[in-house]
Amino acid sequence: MYPEEMVKPMRAELTEAGFQELYSAEAVENALKNEGTTLVVINSVCGCAARNARPGAKMSLDGAKKPSQLVTVFAGVDKEAVDAARQHMFPFPPSSPCMALFKDGELVHMLERHHIEGRPAELIAENLKDAYNEFC
Repeated sequence: MYPEEMVKPMRAELTEAGFQELYSAEAVENALKNEGTTLVVINSVCGCAARNARPGAKMSLDGAKKPSQLVTVFAGVDKEAVDAARQHMFPFPPSSPCMALFKDGELVHMLERHHIEGRPAELIAENLKDAYNEFC
């Protein structure tokens, strides 16, 4: 587990953009019960989270359509919440960072680490915007 002091600025990148942090399995379950669309970002300390995932997630929100709810859990820190989120991402294997779009609690779009790593944030944002245009 990573120390909270280390991940605090990494958490802030998303919370300052409007993401709600979830720390428990119950919080994840409650978030995914909501009607509408929910973007779940599994945050991470890795370089591709810093360079690609978090900036891409934030850039994706500047379009006309966006999810009605934005939530995040932190891999290596919020174990219970991350495990709960990943259960809803089945059949995709666990990866971090990753992003999943849910509509009325059902997984409709997934970006795994291999879709994020090595790709520019702008490309990630466009991928998410396309999903928002289809599902939001």
